[in-house]
Amino acid sequence: MAQLDVSVVLTKATSLTSEQIKSVLKNASVSQPGSVGDTLGRREYTTADDLVSDLCRELGLEFIKDIPVNDISTDLVRNLPINYAKTQGILPFREESDCVIALTSNPVNTKSLDDLRVIFGKKIKPLVTTSQRVQDAINRVYEKNTSNMSGMDEIEEDEMDLEDPIIDLLEAGEDDAPVIKLVNSLLFRAVKEKASDIHIEPYEKDMVVRYRIDGILFDIFKPPKKLQNAITSRIKVMANLNIAEKRLPQDGRIPLKVGGKDIDIRLSSVPTTFGERLVMRLQDKSSQVRELAQSGFSEETLRVLDDLIYRSYGILIVTGPTGSGKSTTLYGALGKLNKPDINILTVEDPVEQRIHGVGQVQVNAKIGLTFAAGLRSFLRQDPDIIMVGEIRDLETAELAINSSLTGHLVLSTIHANDAAGAFPRMMDIGCEPFLIATSILGILAQRLVRVLCPHCKVPHAVSDFDLQTLGVTREQANSANICKPKGCDQCGQKGYIGRTVIAEILPVTDDIRSLIMQRKDGSTIKKQAVANGMKTFRDHGVQKVLAGITTIEELVSNTQMDI
Repeated sequence: MAQLDVSVVLTKATSLTSEQIKSVLKNASVSQPGSVGDTLGRREYTTADDLVSDLCRELGLEFIKDIPVNDISTDLVRNLPINYAKTQGILPFREESDCVIALTSNPVNTKSLDDLRVIFGKKIKPLVTTSQRVQDAINRVYEKNTSNMSGMDEIEEDEMDLEDPIIDLLEAGEDDAPVIKLVNSLLFRAVKEKASDIHIEPYEKDMVVRYRIDGILFDIFKPPKKLQNAITSRIKVMANLNIAEKRLPQDGRIPLKVGGKDIDIRLSSVPTTFGERLVMRLQDKSSQVRELAQSGFSEETLRVLDDLIYRSYGILIVTGPTGSGKSTTLYGALGKLNKPDINILTVEDPVEQRIHGVGQVQVNAKIGLTFAAGLRSFLRQDPDIIMVGEIRDLETAELAINSSLTGHLVLSTIHANDAAGAFPRMMDIGCEPFLIATSILGILAQRLVRVLCPHCKVPHAVSDFDLQTLGVTREQANSANICKPKGCDQCGQKGYIGRTVIAEILPVTDDIRSLIMQRKDGSTIKKQAVANGMKTFRDHGVQKVLAGITTIEELVSNTQMDI
């Protein structure tokens, strides 16, 4: 690695300025003659950590890679504003009898070291790490400090400052009102614990904040009842809603930046007997599009799905309950199809993830930009592939069908209980059976089940009832890896970490088309699909139970016994 490359890497990995880097690289080496720059320039590096570690060694400084954030006392940051810590890239790490050790990505910034020396009245010893690690540590320590706020029930409402909405939660300063800090802390913790929803529910004598994590609601916090109006108003201000209107439902959006992540929040406010009930749906817009193979589909499902998405025309519909990962699957399919010679257009509500090379349009009902309006305009944009976020009405359904019949591949979603149920649902909307039969390529139905924590799951001794539920013999169960949850620190004592998909895919064959034309119900279509070899939700779920991925309880709560 050349000396110029050393400078570039140091600029990216630390908060050293270009002038400071030039000065450091010209300094005499501590351990051997010649400049530090010459010494580092003669060596090969594969990571920024190696380079920064070597630089620290040359300068006689200590480098740390893994920071034990949980061991950092919040008392150390009590008198240090978060804005200052983030700007200077410095964080008190540990206090000793004669000095305070401070994390920093800029050990030559004597001003910040002197400031800490004044605050603590002790010598400051720098402990060097990369800029990103310092920022992450600052975020987590200050979030922990805010979470430990006490005395909230003594706060009077006239102390609340409910003015400007916050864009970056971590930009909050020491002077911000306690309710702002409280709301920030709730949002920050939700992102940290990977919650998909936040529920703020008022009752007669108290209120409850709950997070939905891996599909399950957990009680998190019970703020004092006297703070209800202030908390509700603060969140509505952030979403640009009318805080004076408390009698009608309202919907809004809160774009946030939390710890470097772009989070999009959809807010729904509904008036109840004891006040406004708020539900916030969190979407990480900075996350990468997940590949289909990473979602948990079986090899057979992936094979059939690949066959369908590479057709030149027709409709592929993904169905499932709210929050079952339908959009994630569609994005994964678009990721596979996205090539420079393919024109892909989407109309969504909302655009949850941005894909480079794909034209994405967000629905805006207030100005008449509906799914149908967007889809109608797409046909003049020379598309090869079209994604419609959801088929909700007859107009959208007919436009999707016409698009498929004129040579376009259309991907969309619809709400139905299983794959076979999507056909009667289309008929209920008003679509003609012969159009459904000739345009739809197949239906993918999916749901999510919780994944057992790999750190603490334990073997499960199956009962006769379990065998009946799974539809397997005692010998098959004994040779499998059936487990149950236990709970540990890694999973927050829940026994589960994350979720995986269970799915059934129903390709439209000639015999299925015949049943659709005859307006047969979903049960009849499903029996024919199973006879054709379709694996049901239950089949896929049983496979994951036998593999020790999920539990019998998750299987029972998310699937029905096949008839």
